[in-house]
Amino acid sequence: MGRTQTFDTTEVVRAARGVFWEQGFDGAPLPELERATGLSRSSIYHAFGSKRGLFDAAVESYLDEVIRPRLRPLTAPDVSPDALEEYLTGLRAALLRAGTLPASSGCLLVNAASAPIAHDDSVAHVIADYRAELRHALGRGVEARLPHLRAAELDVLADACTGLVVSAFALVRVAPEAAAGALDTARALVVARGA
Repeated sequence: MGRTQTFDTTEVVRAARGVFWEQGFDGAPLPELERATGLSRSSIYHAFGSKRGLFDAAVESYLDEVIRPRLRPLTAPDVSPDALEEYLTGLRAALLRAGTLPASSGCLLVNAASAPIAHDDSVAHVIADYRAELRHALGRGVEARLPHLRAAELDVLADACTGLVVSAFALVRVAPEAAAGALDTARALVVARGA
């Protein structure tokens, strides 16, 4: 007879997500994951198969609970003309909110993209899918804000905004004001095209 699970999987994954977000996959030692989750190593392995299984669950949690809710106004059936500016303004505030993981650690997946774990094909695939999802959402925001532009111009602006958002995520750990500046530049590009 198998052991009865006595913990809340969602809470465990959220706790692990914080460790991975702050320290990365390779930098997150099992003792720290045990401390954060309240589980023993054997319980982690029993529930998730491995540290990597826990990381995969944390990434899914990150996408579902952190990324997609922020992108939702840009992926709704009807996107408001102000949705992109609101996204960029809200993200800027989040990255400058001291004492939070976005401010201290940027983006879990952007961080993973520059770490050894990104050489794993399935992780690389998740990162590429995330970037495509972000680009699609920002593209919808650009189109809603600037419906008069040609498709090629919309694509260039969506690509530029995506690059600037990724840049902000990558910079925030070491240069928060530069990260905020990247988002300000994205917003200025969109506003200027609408003038």
